[in-house]
Amino acid sequence: MSLTTVEQITGEKEQPDFLEPPPKKDAIECGKVVVNGKAVSTINAIVKNGDVISHTLHRHEPPVTAQPIGIVHEDNDMIVINKPAGVPVHPAGRYNYNSIVEIMRAERGYGWNPLPCNRLDRLTSGVMFIGKHAKAAEELSAQIQERTVKKEYVARVIGEFPEGDIVCEQPIMQISPKLGLNRARASGKEARTIFKRLAYYPPRQNRGDGLTQVEDIRTDREKARDSKMVWKAKEGYSIVRCLPLTGRTHQLRVHLQYLGHPIANDPIYCNQRVFGPSLAAGDSAPDNDEDIISRLSKMGKSEVAEAIAYHDEMMEEYNKKKAEKMTGELCEVCDTPLYSDPGPHELGIYLHAKKYACEDGRWEYETPLPHWALPPPGMEGPTGATEETDPLILVEKVEGLKINGDVGKAVTNSEIMHIEPSKSPWVMPG
Repeated sequence: MSLTTVEQITGEKEQPDFLEPPPKKDAIECGKVVVNGKAVSTINAIVKNGDVISHTLHRHEPPVTAQPIGIVHEDNDMIVINKPAGVPVHPAGRYNYNSIVEIMRAERGYGWNPLPCNRLDRLTSGVMFIGKHAKAAEELSAQIQERTVKKEYVARVIGEFPEGDIVCEQPIMQISPKLGLNRARASGKEARTIFKRLAYYPPRQNRGDGLTQVEDIRTDREKARDSKMVWKAKEGYSIVRCLPLTGRTHQLRVHLQYLGHPIANDPIYCNQRVFGPSLAAGDSAPDNDEDIISRLSKMGKSEVAEAIAYHDEMMEEYNKKKAEKMTGELCEVCDTPLYSDPGPHELGIYLHAKKYACEDGRWEYETPLPHWALPPPGMEGPTGATEETDPLILVEKVEGLKINGDVGKAVTNSEIMHIEPSKSPWVMPG
């Protein structure tokens, strides 16, 4: 009769005394591996048929928002959710249980496997489709991949975004797969986005009759510093409706940065420490890619990934300091490098997937505007999308304009004017 030991179950073998104990052997001797709920003292303990072996693991996971996953629509095939910002879709990297898939399994039962049909970045909020079974997920995923689904996002960007119909056709290239960095490049993949301003809100001191004088209390040194920061001249912020006609990674974030109006709290594309005082507005040259990659690699590790919005917003000193980065300390249990917890301002960016609609009109799902897109206290502004600011009106005309591979090819003013002759558009060519 052959006997089975814990050694055979875990795959561990006795090691000479001068070697470091392997992780599983150490776990057994520390009581983290138990048989029938009781610790075993040696890897040679005999295991009988029917015994239950349990191993308690030690894991670090970043916190995410406590905001619940909103349900926009549900039927027998699909759940349409309003994804909270800051929560990744799938378990990945340091995230496991704090992911959309695992949270929904915990809420609805671990026997169910949620099947996401579209992808949103961790920091982005908005409409997502979760298939209840494989057939439904495959059908909707195919529609999205074949571009038969129209998507509309809303973003909050720095400065006064131009009025009119803004079409950006700048190609996009992935510069660093490891860091997830993408940039506007003439040699990149074709990308096309339509933008339309929904609202502009000037800085608080400029609101009202415009006659109020605000004392400038900056020192000469601070004035000299600020004069070199191009973004400092872009006062206030705009709420912009965004219609991506292609699906490149970070497409909206990169195009808005290229147009000179990056998302106000974007820790990558609105980060002066990474891109410099101009925030790479209109920059499609590869000359400084290595420097940008080097600076970005430090963010969230030795330095805080700080978007420029944090310089201007009225935040308590505590919240300015409360940000995620490596502390230099190690966990006493597993020697994992420890991070500080992220501040509330780091749990998402001002980018929201507001609407998804089937091209043939069979279905359409939409969320309200997020809180950060609503008028600030004491000001009037739209609380929802309006027909006058709807980029979807332009889609049929603009989609009819063929994109070719020629560098510098762009939609011309006359083509857009034919769609809306009452306003002079600003076109950023590729």
